[in-house]
Amino acid sequence: MLLTEPRTDEKQSTRDDIEFQLFRLQQNVKEIAKDKQVIGIEQSKDEKWVIVSMIDDGHSCHIMIHECHSAYRGHWDFMLQAQYTDDFSIFIGDIKGKENKGFGSICIEYLKDHAKEQNIHCIKGDLAKRDWGHLDRLIHFYKKHHFNVEVDESEKYGEVNWQSHA
Repeated sequence: MLLTEPRTDEKQSTRDDIEFQLFRLQQNVKEIAKDKQVIGIEQSKDEKWVIVSMIDDGHSCHIMIHECHSAYRGHWDFMLQAQYTDDFSIFIGDIKGKENKGFGSICIEYLKDHAKEQNIHCIKGDLAKRDWGHLDRLIHFYKKHHFNVEVDESEKYGEVNWQSHA
């Protein structure tokens, strides 16, 4: 027998999962908004809802993601840390969290939008020796997001640079 429609119990399970995610989303937004600026709600690569928040003190900017499958307890699941290096550029200091979930892509797009809102036209970063174990992934990631990537294999060093065209 060929099934073209999910079984009723599968539909109910999916509905229950969505309802649970929405409940967590509501609760977590309230908690996160107490000490961070909630800047977005997105779906991850696996179609789960995440909350995007930011802390910006004028010297540095942290863009964080919290997954909605659990209650927010003051800890992020993914974070992009950046510093303002001058009036017209931001330097990406570190990206922390689980890889291959689409969180880096979500954060980098929010960082670009934030830079444009602040009239910042350049986002920079470096590729250090510690990155060499996953260099191919980093190069792919930055190129996918329209960064220029320069790598010096002999020195195990590289730079990434994005320019706003707005």
